[in-house]
Amino acid sequence: MPELVFFSGTMDCGKSTLALQIEHNRSARGLKGMIFTRDDRAGEGKLSSRLGLVTDAIEAADGFDFYAHLVDHLSRGGSADYVIVDEAQFLAPAQIDQLARVVDDLGLGVFAFGITTDFRSKLFPGSQRLVELADRVEVLQVEALCWCGARATHNARTVGGVMVVEGAQVVVGDVNHAADEVGYEVLCRRHHRKRMTSASSHAAALSPDVLPVTSG
Repeated sequence: MPELVFFSGTMDCGKSTLALQIEHNRSARGLKGMIFTRDDRAGEGKLSSRLGLVTDAIEAADGFDFYAHLVDHLSRGGSADYVIVDEAQFLAPAQIDQLARVVDDLGLGVFAFGITTDFRSKLFPGSQRLVELADRVEVLQVEALCWCGARATHNARTVGGVMVVEGAQVVVGDVNHAADEVGYEVLCRRHHRKRMTSASSHAAALSPDVLPVTSG
């Protein structure tokens, strides 16, 4: 039976790589997929992995209607056996409803990939709606690691290596970025709470401050 499946995880845990693997496995068996994305790091209309893999995709901008697009595609004689949607956290809740309708009314399996929470540890509206509607939510088991070596569970936004907690929810960036650019880093909960990034931890290690000493 077709399902709406939400694959979630932090940045750098292999979501886009898995999306590309699913596409490869199904296309190798003669199945035809429709691939969508939103604000990919490689640019408009691309689905890319940090491993260097990339494929063309349909950009699902604001106001894009997944259900109407697929109905039009099929009515014109096009074929589709499944749907892949990357960066699903950036979609509007109404677009997630459309994906659920694609499963229920068109009988197509939908594989959606995205991070659950933003740099403030708040749910993305698209991800929240996916959790509410998905037939299955799969947390990816490839663990991203914090700079301290612990399992990374939170996404942090940085500017010049300094963690920021204010600003627009969606600002496109990546874990690989120039020092003075807006970027992202995955952290464990403890270091996200303390706002300690890899850059700030390195600065602290070089600090001339001495540890407090208690008198005997």
